[in-house]
Amino acid sequence: MNDRSIMQAPEPGRGGVWVDRYLPVEWEESQSAGPKLIDADVLRGMLFRQRWLIAITIAASLVLGVVVTMLMTPVYEAKASIVVSRDGNIVVEGQELAPVMPSNEFDNYMETQGVVIQSRSLAYEVVDALNLVEETPLVLKDIDESRPDEADDAEWAEIKRTDLATILQSSVTADVPRGARVLTIGVESEDPEFATQVVNAYAEAYVRSDARRSLEANQYAQEYLQEQIAQTRERLADAEIAANNYARQSGIINQQTSEEESSQTITGANLVSINDTVTQLRAQRIAAEQRWRAVANIPAAQLPEVQRSPAVQGLQNEKLQLETELTELRQRYNDEYPPVIQLQAQIAAIDQKIAAASADIKASIRNEFVIAQRQEQALSGELENASEETLAEQDRLVEYSVLDREAQALRDQLESLLDRFNLLSAAANVQSGMLTKLDDAIVPISPISPNLLRNMLIALIGGIGLAAGLALVREVLDDKLRSLDEVEEKLGHPLLGHTPYVDEDEIENQEANQFSALMEAYSSIRSTVDFTLQRDGAVIQLTSSQASEGKSTTALILADLFARSGRKTLLVDADLRKPSIARLLHVERPQFGFVDVLAGRVDLQSALVEGTRENLDILTLGPIPANPVEMLSSYRLRDWVERNRKEYGLIIFDTSPVLGIADAPLVSRCVDSTIFIVEANSVNFGQVRTALRRIRSVGGNILGIVLTKYKAIQAGQSYDYQYRYYQYAKDNAVEKV
Repeated sequence: MNDRSIMQAPEPGRGGVWVDRYLPVEWEESQSAGPKLIDADVLRGMLFRQRWLIAITIAASLVLGVVVTMLMTPVYEAKASIVVSRDGNIVVEGQELAPVMPSNEFDNYMETQGVVIQSRSLAYEVVDALNLVEETPLVLKDIDESRPDEADDAEWAEIKRTDLATILQSSVTADVPRGARVLTIGVESEDPEFATQVVNAYAEAYVRSDARRSLEANQYAQEYLQEQIAQTRERLADAEIAANNYARQSGIINQQTSEEESSQTITGANLVSINDTVTQLRAQRIAAEQRWRAVANIPAAQLPEVQRSPAVQGLQNEKLQLETELTELRQRYNDEYPPVIQLQAQIAAIDQKIAAASADIKASIRNEFVIAQRQEQALSGELENASEETLAEQDRLVEYSVLDREAQALRDQLESLLDRFNLLSAAANVQSGMLTKLDDAIVPISPISPNLLRNMLIALIGGIGLAAGLALVREVLDDKLRSLDEVEEKLGHPLLGHTPYVDEDEIENQEANQFSALMEAYSSIRSTVDFTLQRDGAVIQLTSSQASEGKSTTALILADLFARSGRKTLLVDADLRKPSIARLLHVERPQFGFVDVLAGRVDLQSALVEGTRENLDILTLGPIPANPVEMLSSYRLRDWVERNRKEYGLIIFDTSPVLGIADAPLVSRCVDSTIFIVEANSVNFGQVRTALRRIRSVGGNILGIVLTKYKAIQAGQSYDYQYRYYQYAKDNAVEKV
């Protein structure tokens, strides 16, 4: 039994921890990153692989577009333009027949006019205006072929009129630009002159219908206003009679002092007058009361009114003269002197007069207060009576006001209806439509269809879509392994490395240059494999799912690289069906080989190929055996491997493909591990999966996958990887020189 613990491959799907040491940091980060919505590499690879399908499909679509354009009947379009006015035509100075339309409503109006242009009623009017039923143009002659046999002339004329209107309705278009006031009517037809005739008829019918609708609207409005005026007059008469009867019954008499002032009843006017008088009297009473309260406790002689009184001032002057004379007499005589006594008596009399005058003045102030108070009290009673009478009248005025307001509203309504009726009567025969014909259509020279540029663009877009669909279908149905990520994700085994695609005539040159892209790739693979072979005596097998995938070349180059590294290596050509090692070495197949050594007819040293590299022994197959399966399934292979394991640091078996042949699975039981070779862009995933399953089913150990003949562009990747190889080789060549 062989010891396989020295190089167990990682579990499928885990990628292998030992491989991570030889991978750049960017690779690890890319593996840990989440899935992309659109992978540029996948898209680029798909476009490259399906480039011929895409190019042929697009080219065929463009050719088809040209052919269809050439077979299409030319269609011409004639156009006429109409100006739409937003405000109505002026009928009377200062008045308009139609009010100015707001901007937001005008946009809706323009869209509505576009629908009107494409209406069936307008199409009927054009058919009648051009007399198409009787004079059917040549482009519409086919319509006569659909006449029913049982229809008479009148029925057929109506059917034909309807069909012609339907055809015109489908051929007319209305361009309603936003922000502009110009409508463009277009008609498409195979006959340019007929298209011009129809579009001009459409424009005239459209303008004429708008004017007709305006006149009909005016006439209808007049009739409607006449009915409304008559009804309003009757209602106004009834309302005025009702208001007048209620006023008579309630004793309500209105008076109006001027045109600007509102009407007022006699009771209300009386209340206002009494209230004004009471207000004045109250003010007078308050002033008199305040005056009296201010002088009530003041001596009369000290009152300002007393001091300002002429009579009091005259008495005081007279008293002053007498006191002067008394003073002069007292200087010469005593108080008993008669003139002195007489003067004192006169002065006392004057004082009494001054006191009496002052008392009279103070009493007059109090009398004014008393009189004002009595007047206020008298009129306050009158005000209370007038208020009660006015409140009672107001209760009656509520009902009267309702009747009066109804009558006034009817008066205003009647006046407005009469003004509107007079305005419409003045404009009864005026065409106040909002449409004016701007430009007549001219006969078009060039057709609008077919449009070669537009058809080619449509064909190009359709071709691209079809090509994308076909390419996607082919990609979905094609399960070939192309990229490095696909190998690990789908197969579940670590990728030991990959080799670039090299032409057959360049392989020898690549192998001769150790710094070539091919040899650099194999050196990387050799390092990865060498890391797993942790002691001497390892035995590995190289196989593939089908022939010509590069397993023999890989086996030979890996054996040579291991020998260069100092490990004694034995390469065994175990492909018992179609051996390739001797051919790759450009030597004749020797007389004795692996089959003879395994059968025991010769020893190993006698069958080795001479003249090869140091530390490298090559054992070719020799003659092809008649029973390869029996030879490999016997105990001899296992015993031979165990005997020679101790002599070599590494033994490499180049075996036949797995599919359809039992050799490789049988050999996998006797070796430590199997390296599976996969050719990029050639072998299907199902084939590789089946081959790997066969090896695992017999207990074989898969060390990893080597992807050969890898084309970066077909995998969707750039040439950066290969460019770095070549750059590295060039730099090392310079250093070597």
